[in-house]
Parts: sequence; structure tokens; C-alpha cells
Amino acid sequence: MKLNLQNFKAMEEKGIKVPHFDNAAVAAKTKNNPVWVHFGAGNIFRGFIANLQHKLLEEGHADTGIIAAETFDFDIIEKIYDPYDNLTLLTSLYADGSMVNSVVASITEGVKADLSKEKEAARLREIFVNPSLQMISFTITEKGYALTNVNGEVFPFVQKDFENGPKSPSHAMSVVTSLVYDRYLAGKFPLAIVSMDNCSHNGEKVEVSVKRIAKEWIERGFVKAGFLDYLSDESKISFPWSMIDKITPRPSEEVKAKLDEIGLEDMAPLVTSRNTFIAPYVNAEVPQYLVVEDKFPNGRPALEKAGVYFTTRDTVNNTETMKVTTCLNPLHTALAVYGCVLGYESISAEMKDTELKALVEKIGYTEGMPVVVDPKIISPMSFIKEVIEERLPNPFIPDTPQRIATDTSQKVAIRFGETIKSYMKRDDLDSSKLTFIPLALAGWLRYLLGVNDNLEAFNVSSDPMMEELQKKLAGIEAGNPASYTGQLKEVLANEILFGVDLNKAGLADKVESMFLELIAGKGAVRATLKKYLA
Repeated sequence: MKLNLQNFKAMEEKGIKVPHFDNAAVAAKTKNNPVWVHFGAGNIFRGFIANLQHKLLEEGHADTGIIAAETFDFDIIEKIYDPYDNLTLLTSLYADGSMVNSVVASITEGVKADLSKEKEAARLREIFVNPSLQMISFTITEKGYALTNVNGEVFPFVQKDFENGPKSPSHAMSVVTSLVYDRYLAGKFPLAIVSMDNCSHNGEKVEVSVKRIAKEWIERGFVKAGFLDYLSDESKISFPWSMIDKITPRPSEEVKAKLDEIGLEDMAPLVTSRNTFIAPYVNAEVPQYLVVEDKFPNGRPALEKAGVYFTTRDTVNNTETMKVTTCLNPLHTALAVYGCVLGYESISAEMKDTELKALVEKIGYTEGMPVVVDPKIISPMSFIKEVIEERLPNPFIPDTPQRIATDTSQKVAIRFGETIKSYMKRDDLDSSKLTFIPLALAGWLRYLLGVNDNLEAFNVSSDPMMEELQKKLAGIEAGNPASYTGQLKEVLANEILFGVDLNKAGLADKVESMFLELIAGKGAVRATLKKYLA
């Protein structure tokens, strides 16, 4: 039994939820009157966003599907979409170990977003000049919007797109700008350009990139000057902000084994030529959130009927702030750095650790909630409770502290610094009284030594500031407090790193003292956690 349009009955007999709408009719209408194109054909799209439209189709709230356009890894279309009739097998993983399998059938077409290929370019341009198109969306990761490196220098391949114009650009943002220009020439039809990537101010990122490319092309005479006016007219083109939250980790071999037992064939994960680890199925946690700024000049699918929150830009931003500074991300980072030092290989296993569970509860409930940003549409207390009691402990979500520890230097200013600054602004709160956030920061600095609690070396995760930070910590030996001669003092005063000078917050001495406890000897990390969390 294979995952395809012909086997719905057989799959349903095996307990798999299958669609009951007319797939052929939906595909035909989508082809002739496209409403939604999504760029980025990977797991978060297949296991979350596409399933939202699937729900609308099942319930009769929509009659068109989504066209998936892959901008980076064309193997995904050839190996994951085409052989399976654009279907996805979604395996929802519950914390009690149960799994629910369902077929997601809202994707009607998979296209390679390669404008250098005549067939692909013709199809995409045909879609973009159709007045019926209401929205395009993205899950291409934050890197997919970047035109420059960390020093502000334009990437060579982007510079080439600037110089060659809109005919056959290579960068995702250049491809999209070229297609939107076609739409402008066809009749200045309205369109919403919606980033659904998990990064702050995502709508702003795509807007800045698209407009920069348009300006470069205008200056070189490739496109008409009026194109920038079109992009800047919100009655024509909008760039809504959004907040997305759902864990869709890499395909699990355990899930694959379960699918084998059911009798599904050809479901093995594969690694593409661009090193994407993907499978015909997506395994994912059940909780999910999508909050979108309601700014759609050509209308939109009724996604609120599938659980999407449509609201104002301020509320989207507040929801993002709630998640990133209090209710999820700081807890993840604290677990990541201590988990690596204590030898854990899964987040769920850490949540069975008495001290680590207490640490995230104290960071979230005790120190975070007094200053949490309340977006009103989602209860911060309900959200964090779900995170601590259901999401982080879920043993069937194979997330690792090593993965989450990646790029921590780029995260601490937001994940912890914003809460510290909020305390400093309040007359009724005293930032110097904080204990558990400083303990997390001290734990990160201890992690940077690359030595575990048994005083054995481990590999620290990649980080753009790793080399610089380790130079600052040079000479410090875990297990030898006498090796510390004040190396942290300059680091703790770094406002860019922590979002605030920790001296001004009254926390530098506390973090330094905790760090010394953490390097006191073998087992000192565990002993320090017990001291503060007993």
C-alpha cells in the first residue's frame, strides 16, 4: 500500500484519516484560479500550514488548494512531492505515546522555483499574473531573506541578480520580486506577501529585501519606476507579520517503523543533494499556533476557521514577544546549555530531571510571568503551562539540547535580556533580586568551556561568536576555580550580548559568583543546581 490518490480506501481501513473532498476538482480549480502559493516545501509547511487549508477543504470552507514552490532544494519536489501525488502523511505525536496518522491533501501542485528553466518559469509566471491569486507565503528560514552577510556586504549571488535583472534570478527574494513584477505589468493586481517563518518581524524582512531588489533593478533600467510605488501601496501589496509555533523535527525512524507495521510502503527518510533530511511523512507535536496580521488586499482563505489568529501587527508582535522572551525560548535555552553540560541528548529526558525541571519553572513562572507581555488573544499562563507540562516533556519529539544550543550568543539578549530590562524599568521590581535567569546565564558561560560536569571535553554547538567568547574565557579551567582571574568581567558588561550591561542590572557579581560555583570541581554543576533549586 503506497501513499497516493488511489489508495485512500485502503489507508482508511488501516486507521489513517483520509480526505473526503473531490481532489481532482480542487486540483483543477487551483490550476485555473490559484489563490495561494507557498515558497518553501519542507516539513513545517507540509505538517502545519498545508494542513490548515486541508481542514478548510474538508469542512467546505474552501475549494482550492495550495501550490508549493521550492526555492532551494529541488530534490524535494522530485523525490517527496511527485512520487506521492503531492500528498503528505502527517503523524501527530501525543505526549502519552499515541500517534494519529492523517493524509494532508491540500497541496495540488509542486513547482521548482527555478526561473532559469523554461517550464517552471512559465508556470510560475502564469500563476502570478492571474488576478485570482490572493497570497504568497514563505517558510524558507530567516537566512532565505538575507541579501547581505553580517558585515552588510551583498552576497555575490545576490549582486549577480542585481546586475542581471528579473529574467532568471537565483536568490529566493529575487525570484519572488521578478514574479511580482509580472503581476504589476499584468494589471497591478493586489497581493499579500506573507512570511510564516519563525523569526521576529518576519514581514519586515521580506518587505525590505523585495524593495531593495526592486530599487536595484529600477536603477539599472530593468523594471519600471512605478513598480516600487506598487510595492509601497498597501491597497495593492501588503507584507503582513506573523508568529508561528510548532515543532516538526526531522523524520523519526520509530515513526517509520510504525508506518511499516501499518503496511505503508516506500516511506523511508532520505537525504537530498542539498542535505535536507526529509521523508514522505512529517512527524510533529500536536500544539500549534499561527498568528497573522490581517492585511490582505485581495482577500484570503478563511483560515480563522482552522485555528489561525488574525489580528493587528502590534498583537502579532506581542505574541512573538510573549513566546520568545518568557514562555518558550528562554526555557529552551536554559535546558540546552545545562543539558549539554550534564550529558543529556533529549529535551524530554531533561524534563524528568528534578533540578532542570525546577529551573525552567522558576525562570518561567517565578521570574518571567511578572513582566510577561500579554497579547490578549492567547493566555500567557496557559501557553507556558502547556509548554512545561506537555510540549517539553513529550518523549516522542526528538529534539536535542545540542541543536537548541546552536547560536546561543545571538539569542540571550532577547530570551533573557528583555526580561531583565523589564525589571529595571519597574519601580516595584528589582532586577538584582533575580536568581534563576542569572543561573541560566552562568550555565551558558560554563557551557562555553566545552567541558561537562565530569570534567570531560564535549563539542560545543556552532555559534558565530564562539571563537571570540572562548578567547575572553581563556585560562579558565573547569574544576580549578583558582584559574579564574576576572575573565568574565568584560563579557558581563557587554550590552550587545546580554541586551543590558549586567553591572547596571545588579547581576554581574551574581552571575560571576554562580559561575565560580559551577567550575568548583567534578559534579559542581549538579551541586550548584541543587543549591539554588532544592
